[in-house]
Amino acid sequence: MNSNIKLNPVTKNDMSFLYELLKNKDPNSNISHKKMPSYDEHVEFVMSEPYTAWYIIECDKKNAGAIYLSTRDEIGISINNHYGYEEIAEPALKLLMESNPRKRYLVNVGPKDTKAQEFLLKNGFSGLEYVYEIKK
Repeated sequence: MNSNIKLNPVTKNDMSFLYELLKNKDPNSNISHKKMPSYDEHVEFVMSEPYTAWYIIECDKKNAGAIYLSTRDEIGISINNHYGYEEIAEPALKLLMESNPRKRYLVNVGPKDTKAQEFLLKNGFSGLEYVYEIKK
């Protein structure tokens, strides 16, 4: 596990970094929205403080990703493409859970995001359900 990982609360100074993370997100892993918000919409969302906890993941004093815990105890993780997913996500996940103890945590994963599914199984999570959709 990478011991050079820190979690820093999201601030106004993180808007551009968070927007770049969102823009570079793999379409297979994105289940929370269908279209990319404008920068102004993004800023409005971040400033609304939508999560119980939201952190920038720092590795060796550089921004490596972001992780949040929703009001429904759902975890979201985004890692900058310049880093290995597991080397950053695993210690960040552990730090998030240590600093925000809950009886259980949930992670929503897209059905095509096998990398995230394997990562979660390796880290003690188990699958709960499948969600189906019909578009008209």
